Amino acid sequence: MGVEVFEQSAQRVVATMPVEGNRQSLGLLHGGAMVAIAEAVGSWAAVIHASSMGKVAVGVDINATHHRSARAGLVTATATALHLGRSLTTHEVIVEHENGDRLCTARITNFVKDRPGAR
Repeated sequence: MGVEVFEQSAQRVVATMPVEGNRQSLGLLHGGAMVAIAEAVGSWAAVIHASSMGKVAVGVDINATHHRSARAGLVTATATALHLGRSLTTHEVIVEHENGDRLCTARITNFVKDRPGAR
């Protein structure tokens, strides 16, 4: 998918993805690709948060609204923490085209749990 991460913390993860190679049959950026990058940055932020407590994070919910699409260029996904708790994290993810258009708004919730085998 060509995703590159540029900033990473539990509070904020920023990554880019090219439209090229991530299009659907009509030549538009695939909605699934936008959800995939949203899930990637939101989950990565949750993993960073969970690891600070010696735990892991697993996804429990994601939803996305597609506002528009793109045919070329680069998109940036920015995950911003809405809630960083002991058992749940929630991040809002905004996917924007390099021209500034908002393409997608997503929200992802991850469950923070003990590592397998941990007591």
